[in-house]
Amino acid sequence: MIETFLWLLGYQFAGELLARSLGWPIPGAVLGMLFLFLTLCVRKGIPDTLRHNVPRLMTHMSLLFIPAGAGILAFWPLLAERPLAMAAVLLLSTLSTLLISALTLTLLLRRQQSRKAKP
Repeated sequence: MIETFLWLLGYQFAGELLARSLGWPIPGAVLGMLFLFLTLCVRKGIPDTLRHNVPRLMTHMSLLFIPAGAGILAFWPLLAERPLAMAAVLLLSTLSTLLISALTLTLLLRRQQSRKAKP
């Protein structure tokens, strides 16, 4: 379990370091997830430590939304100044998430069906 935390925190740290050093307006955690994804693609697989421990961590995933909620409260005056922009961003991000999820599911189902069709 400790090794899994080190993997995840290491990638988050790398993302934060890059975002802050280059002044990018992208959250470091997002860059860290991108780095982790690219690493897993290059390795062509998920290490056993991640494979076995991540499902246990995901049962406590709701705790990870607490910092995001605190961030919203901290920036509430700024967000309240632009209600239309916030509504547009929420709508577009929700629609894009739905679209990307649907496309991903479609591709994965096709891949699964093609694997079953091959003897």
